[in-house]
Amino acid sequence: MRSALCALGAAAALVLLPAGHARAEGQEPDRDFTIEDSRITESSGLAASRAHPGIYWTHNDQDAPLIYGIDSRTGKTVATLTMAGVGTPRDMEGISVGPDGDIYVGDIGDNLDGSWDHVWIYRFPEPETLKDQTVRAKQYVVKYADGARNAEALMVHPKTGRVYIASKKEDGGGLYAGPEHLSTSGTNVFRRVGEVPWVTDGAFSPDGDRLVLRGYFMAKEYAWKDGRLADGGTAVGAPFQGQAESVTYTTDGSAFMFGSEGKNSRVVRVERESGGPAQKPTETPGGTPKSPTAGDQSSQGGQGSATTGFLVLAGATVLVVGIKRLLRKG
Repeated sequence: MRSALCALGAAAALVLLPAGHARAEGQEPDRDFTIEDSRITESSGLAASRAHPGIYWTHNDQDAPLIYGIDSRTGKTVATLTMAGVGTPRDMEGISVGPDGDIYVGDIGDNLDGSWDHVWIYRFPEPETLKDQTVRAKQYVVKYADGARNAEALMVHPKTGRVYIASKKEDGGGLYAGPEHLSTSGTNVFRRVGEVPWVTDGAFSPDGDRLVLRGYFMAKEYAWKDGRLADGGTAVGAPFQGQAESVTYTTDGSAFMFGSEGKNSRVVRVERESGGPAQKPTETPGGTPKSPTAGDQSSQGGQGSATTGFLVLAGATVLVVGIKRLLRKG
């Protein structure tokens, strides 16, 4: 059933270039890339490495405790990390790098919305050397103050280090804040601090002033202040993909990287246009323009393309909801 979703999705995002995060002189910007590793068939989270420029960490959503480091310049896996000290993951859905340099992984998926009375977060230091290795991870037990739920987005604030989770529900989910410091003893209770749309992933901007959340058919960027969403969010444009699963900022904050599930899945860079959403298609390393964004197609293609796009998204939405209901019944 899950594979049926792979033909669906459109999302969007806007990136601000924060002060103090300029790209190092002579450093090439991260470009679009294709994940070439045949083991990665359901890339469900994406996080830019802080220690290794151009490297992105990802994972399958139901797998052994493995994290893969992908070189955005080649699409090849340059490190496979095996987490030790944790059990067998149930449904890993999100990944983020904290201000302490640790990698946080959210084993937070629950396709039946309440079948698990708790979920887990794993945490380990980002390796200094890119190679296949075993890393010792901490495991945190997580519960929600208002009951069990499905979630796919885990975000660590780049300044405070507080962990947030966005739940996933087609008619709207919640944004949950963890305790100030996670504890390996006892349960970490996450409390609802905001309302969010149907979310499959999210990320904080490098300066911590923005939070971007994406879903299958939308993406919004929110102003962030005092541990809360500071506005209603701004819908922004992004490329059409298959099952739109992941998103992260580049480490300099100049662009956004959108990922999806599937074999040889594509990760697409979206530039930030000064003063507004990224609307222009960028070029692939080979010089061929990418597919235009959802916003481009509706604004440049006239009424006919806008109507077609609406019908496609409406039909896809019905299919997704139907599949989810079948999964629950099964």
